[in-house]
Amino acid sequence: MSASEMDRTLVRLAYQIVEENGTDGLGLIGVRRRGVPLAERLSKSIGHIEDVQVPVGTLDITFYRDDLSTVGPKPVVHESEIGFSIQDKNIVLVDDVLFTGRTVRAALDALFSQGRPRRVQLCVLIDRGHRELPIEAAFIGRTVQTILREVIEVKLKEIDGMEKVLLMEK
Repeated sequence: MSASEMDRTLVRLAYQIVEENGTDGLGLIGVRRRGVPLAERLSKSIGHIEDVQVPVGTLDITFYRDDLSTVGPKPVVHESEIGFSIQDKNIVLVDDVLFTGRTVRAALDALFSQGRPRRVQLCVLIDRGHRELPIEAAFIGRTVQTILREVIEVKLKEIDGMEKVLLMEK
């Protein structure tokens, strides 16, 4: 995926999110790391579409992961900065790649520790399949069929200084 393809995909996802939810009571929450800039871009696109500002929050799922013991002796944890009440809101959880579903499960645990939203939907840039948990995204940028030895790398200018999605072998 090139930079222009990513931009078009995010605009399409923004339209789909607005069509499904409207903007009243809508909040976007990015899963740290690459979900955060994607959520911010979606909010900006929705702002252009509807002339409203949709709040964006950040969710760190480190302590909610089921593989925390394999991360290392001292995992680096960043504070979750949601910055708005999620109580009774329509929350769109944003991440870059949906794979096994374990990150999303951890994100839901972290999210519900902050309150009880009216509804939670998942938006991902790439869905690569191979689920281990019954998790499904409501908004998908692109579905990419992969084999287990392949890896999808999302590069974002905010983090990596470049803009592309790569399919690589391990």
